[in-house]
Amino acid sequence: MRSTLRLPDPSGPGADTARYLSEIPDLAHLAPVFLDSLREMAGHLGSDHEVREWCAVVKRMTHQARGGLAPLLHHAPRLLEVVTLDGLQAWTQFGIAAYRHQPFQVHLYFNLETADSHAALQKQRRGILLADVERQLRLTLRAFWGEDCAIHPFTQWGDPTRRQSPHLDKLGFHLPDVIDHGAALDIYRATIAHLAAHKRWSRPFMADNFSQLQHLSIECFEDARVETLARGLHPGLGRLFLSLHPRPLPGSVPPGWNPIRHVLTRLSLALLDPDHQPGDAVLDEFAARFRAEIATDPHDPNLSARLGVALLPRIRTADFALARIWFDDTIALYRDDNRFLWQFLEDTDSKDDFHSDHGTAPPAETEALVPPVHWPEWDYRRAEYRPEWTTVFEAPPPAGDPAPIARMLDRHADTAKRLKRVIDRLKPQNRRRIRHQADGDDIDLDQAITALIDRRAGLSPDSRIHQSHVPAGRNIAVLVLLDLSHSLNDRVAGSDQTLLTLAQEATALLAWAIEQLGDSFAVAGFSSKTRLEVRYMPIKSFAEPWSDLAQGRLAAAQAGMATRMGAALRHAGHHLDSRREDKKLVLLVSDGEPADIDEDDEDYLKWDTHLAVGELHARGIHTFCMTVDTKADSYIADIFGENGFAVIDQVERLPEKLTAAFLSLTR
Repeated sequence: MRSTLRLPDPSGPGADTARYLSEIPDLAHLAPVFLDSLREMAGHLGSDHEVREWCAVVKRMTHQARGGLAPLLHHAPRLLEVVTLDGLQAWTQFGIAAYRHQPFQVHLYFNLETADSHAALQKQRRGILLADVERQLRLTLRAFWGEDCAIHPFTQWGDPTRRQSPHLDKLGFHLPDVIDHGAALDIYRATIAHLAAHKRWSRPFMADNFSQLQHLSIECFEDARVETLARGLHPGLGRLFLSLHPRPLPGSVPPGWNPIRHVLTRLSLALLDPDHQPGDAVLDEFAARFRAEIATDPHDPNLSARLGVALLPRIRTADFALARIWFDDTIALYRDDNRFLWQFLEDTDSKDDFHSDHGTAPPAETEALVPPVHWPEWDYRRAEYRPEWTTVFEAPPPAGDPAPIARMLDRHADTAKRLKRVIDRLKPQNRRRIRHQADGDDIDLDQAITALIDRRAGLSPDSRIHQSHVPAGRNIAVLVLLDLSHSLNDRVAGSDQTLLTLAQEATALLAWAIEQLGDSFAVAGFSSKTRLEVRYMPIKSFAEPWSDLAQGRLAAAQAGMATRMGAALRHAGHHLDSRREDKKLVLLVSDGEPADIDEDDEDYLKWDTHLAVGELHARGIHTFCMTVDTKADSYIADIFGENGFAVIDQVERLPEKLTAAFLSLTR
């Protein structure tokens, strides 16, 4: 309680900082807020030295990030629950430095409303991060449970009354983003096993048929039932679950508190451990009934509801009506909140509907939405990445009329004829033999002889003795990335065409050429309006054909806003990462250098794009830029390297030059 916390010494740094704030006209109202915050932080600031360090941070904020001081004071006590004072100082300093040119947005960082704020805080967290063990957990799920569910992190810091627990829903498994506990890895492992067991063996109960106390009782038996089944499948889980299960002592709930969780936790331990004696005749009786019934039919869907309803009147006391529930030593950190177990009448339209969180598919229109993706950005001035600094929104342009694309190709018919000769030479001429086939073009003599030997030896011969010959493919994946910034609306000198129309013609001709070769390709455009709004527009995905739909999207694409090139390249690289082709290429078509309205330093986005190109190269993705900017010589080699670009002096030749460059790069 607040009255037990240490008050600031009237002559100490806390009182001095409060006086300092009160003397600044526009910050005077924060002086009492600072003192309240300091009182709440007293339990985390272990010495006067740490108090002085925190006061120094507050004073620094008044000079360098004044707009973020109020949210910082509000959140600081809860932040110290998940980071050390040094971590809080580092997080604060990052925000000050990152937003020094954006003072109008600094309050968003310190109010934890931006992705980079959460990412910077995550770097300072104590314990084991989910991000560091997620791959291991996924492999465990796949190997032991045959599950390939998505894993979503959630943060546990903030208002204790609103903190989440692990849970399972239609989106997958939801786990805490960090666990600060000596057995953190075991908790993660036990959690995914518990959730996987619910997913495999639990079925929803109609929530409206039971009271809230019955919910708790039924959940106790259902948790034990699925964990018993899990232990039967993987015996080692028994020791893991028991090592993490709380062990409350009888009689430890003080007067005036509701003991229901305490009682059910004692029962839960007895359900899992036959050697445990809960010290209560009723609990002993129901533990024995549970073991008898689960031995008879462990998959009985009504077992938990039947025992849960029967138990409650036997253990109910007058204290069960009290509002304050005793939680100490009752929380199994690896267990979920059991939302997966309940189906509510108001959430169903028919008797066949399941609860919205119980594995149902989202509506079709929701499936088409792609959530924003956050990418880091390189700050050359500080020589470090700004984590999750940019936000990329992915949505295709509206469907349009494909007829203009066909007319564009007609205008370039002569160019297409010249390129056709090059394309024909690049088409795979060799044929690749595919052996070990049940049917094929002819007999594979080696396999036929092996089968004959096996047969004479009394063995069962392999019937796959045929072989086929197919053309040897080029094994290339290319993503054409169009800079759709506002400057593409400019007209080409001496022509009625805009640069956008020319870029569309170039893309149409290139798509025709790639189709002729049979290579895998995708087309996308991008533009930006500050780091918080980078638009990535997929015109054709790798899975789509170059159809009227894709051509209509290209025809409907519009230019606008600015050119945050690094974020777009990182997002394009993300789409190429999953491709299995031997050669991967991003072919960027642009008319200028990287720029955006929230960044005045011309070199900042240039060097970030340079780093993005390097990131893609490290993952086996080559980037080549085709630009029509006649001033490109001043920056383009710094970004793409000496052999990573081509400057088109005659803009009207872009369609021919772009396709020729692709053919040259992929010989």
